[in-house]
Amino acid sequence: MHLLDNTSAGDRLPPTGLNEASSVRQILAEARVPAPSMDHLDELEAQSIYILREAFARLKKLALLWSLGKDSNVMIWLARKAFFGRVPFPALHVDTGKKFPEMYAFRDCFGKEWGLDLRVEPCPPIDAVDPTLPPAARSAARKTEGLKLALAKYGFDGLIAGIRRDEEATRAKERVFSPRGTEGGWDVRDQPPEFWDQFNASPPPGAHLRIHPILHWTEADIWAYTKRENIPIIPLYLAKDGKRYRSLGDQDITNPVASTASNIEEILIELNGTKVPERAGRALDHETEDAFERLRVAGYL
Repeated sequence: MHLLDNTSAGDRLPPTGLNEASSVRQILAEARVPAPSMDHLDELEAQSIYILREAFARLKKLALLWSLGKDSNVMIWLARKAFFGRVPFPALHVDTGKKFPEMYAFRDCFGKEWGLDLRVEPCPPIDAVDPTLPPAARSAARKTEGLKLALAKYGFDGLIAGIRRDEEATRAKERVFSPRGTEGGWDVRDQPPEFWDQFNASPPPGAHLRIHPILHWTEADIWAYTKRENIPIIPLYLAKDGKRYRSLGDQDITNPVASTASNIEEILIELNGTKVPERAGRALDHETEDAFERLRVAGYL
């Protein structure tokens, strides 16, 4: 293909059509100006918004799982952007009753400020959970049972969840649109291919899909986007007395890590130099090797 240079086409037009020539020159000049490039965060945002809109268009009854942490807060923010300032499906908090007071205060404040259709569903007692699981995994499994009860109550065919591939090894095996069985189980060996953003959005009768709009984000991406967008955060993420939380869960199975990062810029600098895993403060991740995968197969978030 011949590419026009600065002296071709419009510059060689006959002088008899000056107005026409000027218009052609303008069109050609504009055509040579490259489109503005998207930076990394813009690309992530656009892809996540696309996933959210695909899920909303193709599934009948959606809910967004709101765990109150940094990832699901970014997900709420993206959903509000995707749907012009409002989230058109419920925000579901499966509540163990063991979150930090700061998390409940955040939920009550921003659930109202963001205009969410907030559904809070309690989890069953520990006695209802598989007794063969290690202690922290058994405590965490209450969320799985609570989620099953919420699914039966509301009949959701799609649950939007804020997990990321870089967060934990088992989650790296996930798909963007991930089918779950009728009991909420996840067959890690039977995951559909996802080529060219073509997603399987047809769950079997009685089953549901998990949709993961930020699966391709990293922990640093989450914090950089939170800073750029000025998204509110829970103060527990910032260092106090030499410690802060990188990942928030139940009080009895979540611990802070050593840190001096008192703002998001310092968090990003810290992440750039640390080799400590994000979930180092989660007791669940320090139990038996298969505990987390057993939970995920059974339907854990």
